[in-house]
Amino acid sequence: MKALILSGGKGKRIMEESNDRNKCLIEVGKIHGKPLIEYSLDCAVNLPDVSEIVIVVGYKAEDILTRYGNQYRGKGIKYALQPEQKGLVNAIECAEKSIDGENFILMLGDELMVNPRHVGMIEKFNRENLFCVCGGVPVDNINLVKKTYDIICEEGDIISRLIEKPYNPVNNIMGTGNCVFRNEIFNYIKKTPVNLERGEKELVDLIQCAINAGHAVKFFNICDKYFNVNHEEDLKEARHFLVNLS
Repeated sequence: MKALILSGGKGKRIMEESNDRNKCLIEVGKIHGKPLIEYSLDCAVNLPDVSEIVIVVGYKAEDILTRYGNQYRGKGIKYALQPEQKGLVNAIECAEKSIDGENFILMLGDELMVNPRHVGMIEKFNRENLFCVCGGVPVDNINLVKKTYDIICEEGDIISRLIEKPYNPVNNIMGTGNCVFRNEIFNYIKKTPVNLERGEKELVDLIQCAINAGHAVKFFNICDKYFNVNHEEDLKEARHFLVNLS
C-alpha cells in the first residue's frame, strides 16, 4: 500500500502566511516549528502497511522537494506534479502512475489529527475487504461539518451518502481527507461529475460514484480531534490547541 499526501495548494485563504510558500509548510505546534505536512508524514511512516509515500506537489513544489528529498524518517518518497490547482480529484488523478497499481491511503497536507487511528482504519479495510474506508470524526458543534463533508450511514457503518459542505448537516459526523482506497477508484474519476459551484471534481462525488456502483464503503472514527486548515481562524485554533496540549 502507498500513502498519498496531497500538498499542491496555494492557501489563498491564508495569504498572510502562505503567499510566499506552500500552505502545507506553514508552521504549527507548541512553538510553531512543525510544518502542517509533517503531521501527515508522521502518520504515514508509522503505518507498517505503507511501503512508500507519494506526495502531490504544485504551488511552490520546489520548497517541498528541497525540504524532504527522497525519504522521510527512513521511508521513501516519490513525487507527482499537479500542474494546475484543479482540486483533490485531479490531484489524485495526477498521482495514478506513481501509485503504480497499488491500494493507497489518502491524506491531506493541511490536516492535523489528535490521536489518529490509521492503523485501525487500514486493518478494517483489509479485514472486511472493502473498496473504501472514509475517516470521519464525531463533533460536538454540528456546524463544523459544513467545513468538510457529511457522512451518512445506511445501517451501522455502511455509507450510503456523502454531502460536500452541507448547508444543513444531517448529523455530526465530520468527514476528513483521510480515506483508504482500492486502486480501482481511478476507474471512477472520469465518471465523477464536475461541481458546478467550484468548477472542479470533488472527493465526495468520486466516492459516491463507487457507492452508487455497489462497492462496499464504510465509515471509520479516525481521531479524537481534527483540524482542516483552510482559513486564518483554522490556523489560529490549531495553534492554540497545540500550545495548550499537555
